[in-house]
Amino acid sequence: MTSSAVNETERMVVIRVFDAPRELVWKAWTDPKYVMQWWGPKGWTSPACEIDFRVGGKYLCCMRSPDGYEGWTAGEYREIVPHEKIVSTMYFADSKGNRINPEELGVEHDGVEDVPDVILFEDIGNGQTRLTFIGNETMRNAIESGQLEGWKEMLDKIAAVVEELTQAK
Repeated sequence: MTSSAVNETERMVVIRVFDAPRELVWKAWTDPKYVMQWWGPKGWTSPACEIDFRVGGKYLCCMRSPDGYEGWTAGEYREIVPHEKIVSTMYFADSKGNRINPEELGVEHDGVEDVPDVILFEDIGNGQTRLTFIGNETMRNAIESGQLEGWKEMLDKIAAVVEELTQAK
């Protein structure tokens, strides 16, 4: 699928409101020690995560299934507006960050090439933050492939990390 074939309304969008200040939600999303606590759907763990958090910087994260399968994801940061917005690419990778065609892994992926993910962090008052994740995949495919459910589960895990950060503050 080409990027011209998908508009913003067709893209996967997941929204979550956190009972925490935007700075803590941002920290949970951008600090590798916290990302390792939530990267991957329910039941999965993240044994490795490296983040070079700057425009042009890259990230590489691993998620491990309960039966030991490891899947790697990498990407590059294209835009960073502190505590407000992150625009980055995301792709399947090997453990060194080299791009892998999803079909090689047996994964059907209807992501839109060269269309980045967008993550928005919005202070909505009363100490709450709305996080909006706009993925590079169509909503239809995200539902059919389980991506949408996976992101919802990861946002549940982020909520637990944010709660711990809030209590530690």
